Amino acid sequence: MGGDSIVSHDEGSCLEENFPLLSSHSSPALRDNLGLQDEDNRMKAENGLTCSETDEEIIHPSRVDFEVNERRRVINYQEILQCCDELKIHSKDLKREKQKILRYKPGAWIEKAGGLKISDYDVPKTTCLLLVGPRGSGKSSLINRISKVVEDDRFAPARAQESYNSLLGDGTSFLQEYMIPRYSNSICLYDTRSLSDNSEKDENIRMLKSWMTKGVHHGELVVRKTDNQRLRKSLKGKAHKKGYLSSKTRKVNFVIYVVNGLLVLKAMENDGALETQCVQSIVSTFNCPFLSFKDDKPVLVFTHGDLLSFSERALVREHLGTLLGIPPTKQIFDIPDCDCPATESAIIGMLRYSLAHADRHFPQRSKVMDKVHKMSLSLYMILLILGIGIAIGWAQNTENRRVQFPRPKQKVPKSKPIEWHKIRHIW
Repeated sequence: MGGDSIVSHDEGSCLEENFPLLSSHSSPALRDNLGLQDEDNRMKAENGLTCSETDEEIIHPSRVDFEVNERRRVINYQEILQCCDELKIHSKDLKREKQKILRYKPGAWIEKAGGLKISDYDVPKTTCLLLVGPRGSGKSSLINRISKVVEDDRFAPARAQESYNSLLGDGTSFLQEYMIPRYSNSICLYDTRSLSDNSEKDENIRMLKSWMTKGVHHGELVVRKTDNQRLRKSLKGKAHKKGYLSSKTRKVNFVIYVVNGLLVLKAMENDGALETQCVQSIVSTFNCPFLSFKDDKPVLVFTHGDLLSFSERALVREHLGTLLGIPPTKQIFDIPDCDCPATESAIIGMLRYSLAHADRHFPQRSKVMDKVHKMSLSLYMILLILGIGIAIGWAQNTENRRVQFPRPKQKVPKSKPIEWHKIRHIW
C-alpha cells in the first residue's frame, strides 16, 4: 500500500480499495461529503436548476471550511500511507541516522538565527526529554524500545518497569531518569507518573507545571492531592526503602507525549462517556501551555500499533493530527512494540525531531549576568595578581631586613700571674 497504489482513475474506487476503513471509522459527515458534489448535482437537476442559476447562490463560509477540512483529512491519510512506505525505503540509511543520535551533543543542532552563536546560549550538559501521557499509554515500554534501538541490542533486559495490567496499580510513582545510551551523558529520558482522567484536570496541570518550571530529578516521589491515605502511606514507604541519594535537578528541554493508539481507535468507533472522557483528557493536557516551548507543541507518539491493522494505524494518526492541530506526517510518530526497520526508523526520527527542537529552545545567556561574571572574574584575577605580588614583596623585604645577631664571644679565663718568689727553690 504505497504511493503507486493510491493513484487511480476512479476516485470512488480508489477510496474504497485503498481506504477500506475510511468509511467505517470516520464520521457520517465525512462519508457523505465524499459524494457531496454528485448529490448536489442530482438535486439541482431534479429541481431544474441550471449552472448559471446555481452560480448566483451564496455559498456559506462554514460549508466551504468543512469541505476543505474533510478533503484535507483524505489527503493526510494518503500521505501517511506513503510516509510509512518511505520509512521502509529509507531503512537502508538507518545506521547512518543512528550514528547522528549517538554523536549528538547538547547544542549541536542550534540554529544560528538572529546573529546569535552557540556561546550565546545556556547549553546544558545533558538534554532532558520528558515523557508524559495517560495511564496505560506505554511510556515505560517506549523507553525500553528506544534504549534497545539506540544501543542496537534487541536482547538487552528492560530498563524501565512495565505494567502488565494497567487496571492494577498506577504504574510509575517515582520520576526515573534513563540515559540514552546508558553510557552517555548527552541525552536523558524521564519516565513520569501517569496523568489522571479529565475529572482531575487541575491535578494534571499542577504536576505538569511543577515539572516544567521547577525541573525534575531522579527518584522524586510524585503524590497527587487526590491520592487516598492508604496509597500515600504505601508510596511514602516505598520512598523510604528506595533510599535515593540526592540527585541533580534537570530543566526539561522538550516533551514527548505518549498515547494509546488502541484507546483512540475505540473512541473513534464509540461515542461512549469513557472514551469521550479519555480523548478530552488527552486534548486538554496536550494543549497545556506549560508543555509548549513558544509555538512548538510536544511531539506525539502513539503506541500499541502492533494490535492494530495498517489501515487502522493510519486512521488513528490522521485523527490525532486533526484533533490536536499538528501535522500527522511530521509531528506524530507511530511506534509499535515490535522489532522492524520501520519502527526503528520512527524511533530515530522522533529522537531527531525532539533533540532538534530542544536545541532550538535553549535559553539565552543573560547579558547582564555575563557582564557581571566577566567583571567579577577580571576583578578576581587582578586581586589574585596583586595578592601574589604583595606576598612576594613581603617575603623579599623580610629577607632583607633580617637582623644578623653576633655570636657571643667566649670569655677566656684570665690566668693568674706567676709568683716567682714562691718557686725560687725549684730553680
